[in-house]
This record gives sequence, structure tokens and C-alpha cells, in this order.
Amino acid sequence: MRVGVLGSGNGALAIAFEWAQAGHEVAIFDFEEFDGVIADINERGGIEADGELAGFQSVAYAGHDIARVVPDADLIFAVGPAYSTAPFAAACRPHVRPGQIYVVCPGSCGGAIVFKHGIGLAIPDESVRVAETSTLPYAVRITGPAHITVYNRLKGGYYVAALPHTLTDRVFDVLKPVFPEIQKAESVLQTTLQNSNPIIHPAVTLCNAGLIERTGGDFLFYEEGVTKAVGRLIEALDRERLAIGEALGVPVLRDPVIGIEQGYQEIDDYSIGYSQAPGFLGIRAQPQLDYRYFNEDAGFGLVFFTDLARQIGVPTPDMAAVLRLSSVLMARDYEAEGARTMATLGLSGYSLAELKELL
Repeated sequence: MRVGVLGSGNGALAIAFEWAQAGHEVAIFDFEEFDGVIADINERGGIEADGELAGFQSVAYAGHDIARVVPDADLIFAVGPAYSTAPFAAACRPHVRPGQIYVVCPGSCGGAIVFKHGIGLAIPDESVRVAETSTLPYAVRITGPAHITVYNRLKGGYYVAALPHTLTDRVFDVLKPVFPEIQKAESVLQTTLQNSNPIIHPAVTLCNAGLIERTGGDFLFYEEGVTKAVGRLIEALDRERLAIGEALGVPVLRDPVIGIEQGYQEIDDYSIGYSQAPGFLGIRAQPQLDYRYFNEDAGFGLVFFTDLARQIGVPTPDMAAVLRLSSVLMARDYEAEGARTMATLGLSGYSLAELKELL
């Protein structure tokens, strides 16, 4: 099978490596402003990995010409932060053909909806299968030229849903041979709410803001950054996320519980469950506050969670507080920017029953 990977970050390289390792022909695209990693891949002829994925895998193409990646691909992964989804979709739009499968990995709060709109298709359209995962299947970092270290290859606890959900079985059957632990979600509402990055990253970053600025991130984000007090903040946000899921009738697992399923954590606890988690060992903090832990996970994730909660009548005061303080620290107003809301997804005004039927 021909597989296209859109993106050249940590997760994109891991997906490209694993699907090439599974015997598929892999081609990688990214925009020209992200030329460093693409150049490294071309210089080495592929990607090297260590950790829970290991070895060297060649790729058929790595470059900036999307016409060499998308038109002939059977399966295309869009792998990047939430703000990459719409640009990737726009780049793909002239090359989309019926029968292809596009997977936004991770969906980062309705990414499949953004992508499907971006390639010019309505949600009910079945000519092209567009899906999203709840998270990346890896904890991974680029640790050298065209070299990745995979700290954790998820053992379970990650989900896929197609848009509409009636197409999920077809996408699941294609992904499962390479991602055997993946599970079918009820809909993109479940993949969205099971994404815990907006619950963890802004909270830990907010509580360690001074240390990040002083050291340039020279500390261990989970091992040193999560204490009992930080854990209480994560737990408060998680309770509100679970309340949103309950109101929607969508199954959502507490974050430490799904962390155990994924192989990150061993203890069902919001503090030492993270600071002593085997899957988080060695992961360093971000080099600055101007980073996706605020810009994506607060600016997209918490903005969307709180907006969805308002529409269905669920109070989220703790999410709102973290979102507001994140904005203060970054001298911007994430809520006013409205990067990912029910309105931007075309879902404002829908009732609970209508949302479930549409998605």
C-alpha cells in the first residue's frame, strides 16, 4: 500500500518509520518552511529510530511537492499540531481522489471535521474516508538528524473514528494491522474528548512557567514538573472533561486510567502517576512558553472544550481559569481568537441528539 505522511515532526517521522517497517511504500510531505528535517531525511535516505521502535527505514520520497505524495496514496496521515490541519487539507484538496483514506493523527479536537471541510467535502460525504485518532500512538522526540527516540509505543488506549461514524469500521480495518492496539470510537466526539493534552500540558506549563523561562526548559517536564499541587489542577480539569462526556453520553476514561492502558503510567494517581510514569521518563520541558503546550492545547483544546461545554450547558470554571491565565502569560487572548470552536466547525446551534446523528 502507498502511504503518504503530511508533516515532518516527531509523530510524523514515527508514523513514517513504522508504516515503512511494516512493508508499505511511504512518502513524506511538508511545507518549505520546514525544510530542516526533510533535508536530513534525504541526506540519510530514510529515518533511524531507537527505543520502542528501532532500526533504519528508507522512504520513497521526502520533500515539498505534495503532488508526489497525495495523488497516488491509498492512505494519508496528517500528523501535526491542530494549527497544521487546515493548511494540510488545503494543500491536499486539488489532489484528492475517491476511495482514499485520510487520518488526522491526532485529531486535536475535531480535526477530522476541519480536514473534511478543508478538502471541500460535507460531513456526510462517503466518497473519501476522513478519520481522526484520539492521540498519537507514540511518545517520541526527534533526537538527531532524521533520528527519533520512541519512549513509549502505546500498548492500548487510543481510538479512531471516521466522519461520519458509519465509516469507522473501514478505516479501522486498514489501520489495525500496523496499529493492533487501536480501538474503534463511537464518533469524533469520543476521540476529541479522550484527547487529554489540553488537560495536562497547559496545567503543568502554567505551574512551571517561571522555571521554563529561567532554564529554557532544562528540567524533566513530568518527573520534576508534576507535584501534588500540580496533580490537583490536572484532576480538576479532568473532572470537567468527564462531565462534558457524560452530558454528551460519550464514554471518556479518566486520564490516569487511560495512561495505564497506553503504557505511560503504572499508578492511578494525578501526581505520582505522572512524575513516576515509565512512559514519561526522560521527557524534557519545552524550551519556551511560546510553544504548542499553550498555543495548541490551550488555544485550540481548552478553547474548544469550554465552548462545547457552554453549548450543552456544562460548567467548566477550572478550564476557563487555566485558559485565561494561559492567555495572560502569553499576552494574547486565546478565547477571543477562537481558533477552534463549535462555530468554526460548523456545529453551533446543534442539539445533543443532532450532534450524535451528524457525527
